[in-house]
Amino acid sequence: MTAEDKKSHWETVYAGKPLEKMSWYETRPGVSWELMQELNISPDAGVIDIGGGDSLFTDFLLSRGFTDLSVLDISENALQRARERMGERGNKVNWIASDVTSFQPERKYDLWHDRAALHFLSSPEDRKAYARIARAALRPNGALIVGTFSDTGPEKCSGLTVQRFSEEDMTLLFQDSFRKVKCLRRRHATPTGAAQDFLFCSFRAMS
Repeated sequence: MTAEDKKSHWETVYAGKPLEKMSWYETRPGVSWELMQELNISPDAGVIDIGGGDSLFTDFLLSRGFTDLSVLDISENALQRARERMGERGNKVNWIASDVTSFQPERKYDLWHDRAALHFLSSPEDRKAYARIARAALRPNGALIVGTFSDTGPEKCSGLTVQRFSEEDMTLLFQDSFRKVKCLRRRHATPTGAAQDFLFCSFRAMS
């Protein structure tokens, strides 16, 4: 799937379905917030949400007093929807339209968060690029939180075949530049009532 095809696919997805109908929709980022607290991510930390689309993760952090927030998504439709939904609060967020595998960070962050993008990277080359870019985007000892479909999760999502991960898979992907803190499994209930098994892992960037 070319970069243009991926972008076209996600523009169509976000143009045709409201947020509350998206399979990944959740009103509160429970697991992500739990891991952030364990990592002592402070409200003044620079946070980038990868594949954030128009999820409520950034809204939640704003309500908790976070002040340095960025959202990256391949879909400009998704980012525009989020800006419109958030109104004036959206002016406090840095919105980045980019494919994560070609993202060139212009600054360093304290936290790289992703609950939506990694499992859509079907090729080993794209996954290696993802890990490399994540490390380049983080300060030394910066934190990485990634939630993906687990090895018992769905094989497809939003019309695309996904890459499923075991804890070993996740550890191997990031082992060159990150130290694993912990991994945990959670079951997410979609708006239609279907169950999706997720694996969440937290890491610290090596110096």
